[in-house]
Amino acid sequence: MPVADFTHVRDWVFDLDHTLYPAPGPLFSQLDVRMEAFLMRALNLPRAEAARLRHDYWQTHGTTLAGLMHHHGTDPHEYLADVEKIDFSVLTPNPALCAAIAALPGRKIVFTNGSRDYAKNATQALGIHDVFEEYFGIDDTEFVCKPNTEAFHRVFAKAGIACDRAAMFEDDPRNLTTPHALGMKTVLVGPAAPAPHIHHQTDNLTAFLRQLTGAKACA
Repeated sequence: MPVADFTHVRDWVFDLDHTLYPAPGPLFSQLDVRMEAFLMRALNLPRAEAARLRHDYWQTHGTTLAGLMHHHGTDPHEYLADVEKIDFSVLTPNPALCAAIAALPGRKIVFTNGSRDYAKNATQALGIHDVFEEYFGIDDTEFVCKPNTEAFHRVFAKAGIACDRAAMFEDDPRNLTTPHALGMKTVLVGPAAPAPHIHHQTDNLTAFLRQLTGAKACA
């Protein structure tokens, strides 16, 4: 990996789920169950159909919530308050990742399709909350989700990000298309086929960041 690709970066933007903690995992499995339960209640569906629709809306609209809002006019506040009522203690603190992120020069930002509070709760459980200067969730984008271009524009404008001096870390290749088009360095966290809008790929975020900074694990 060419370290020189990142010497200009001063804004480091991280997705949360399956980026700052690995996939699959016990946190997101709770979300899947709660999303399907919400679909079953709201739309009077059997579990199998709710599971199919959850995945279909994620694939087609970027999130299950976006699909529900588009097709059913679902109140996003009601949805998030219900679905994000989960146990964050299943996450294991990650001092090595904490040190690797802290060593990056410049601002560190979380941008998730979950809510801002969800991101704060998850990073608290991971022991990495204090290394981030700002948190942005779907409640900061007027409930427009990634990969919609408008979601990025709204968050980057609020954060004052200069895209030509920024990098984006994501587990979903779709969510790196707009950052690439805006001039950001893009890093896919997880397996995927190579794509023109992905500059780098890693299966180990901590190791990747250590290559950039030489950071060691926290004591």
